[in-house]
Amino acid sequence: MRDNREKGRFEATVGRKVVAFAEYRALRQRIAVIHTEVAPGYAGRGIGRRLVQWLLDDIRARGLKVTPICPFTAAYIERHPAYADLVSWGRKTGDLRRGQS
Repeated sequence: MRDNREKGRFEATVGRKVVAFAEYRALRQRIAVIHTEVAPGYAGRGIGRRLVQWLLDDIRARGLKVTPICPFTAAYIERHPAYADLVSWGRKTGDLRRGQS
């Protein structure tokens, strides 16, 4: 697992091949997870689940919050309430467009 900041996504790899990723937008005090995708042929192996767990742990370690726009990430948090304290939707409507926290 890695945070590919240049591409704005967390990635899961098998060898050197990226097999899953979660696109995000870094804001001031939080990370908005936009979309998660697992490559064909790798679905159903728990790779997406492990990626989301890893990225949430990474966000926690950085002292940030998460805005789970991605339905997969939101569902993971609902099933794992220990991560609920990380969720933040920002202070105002439109924060994601303006890049504010």
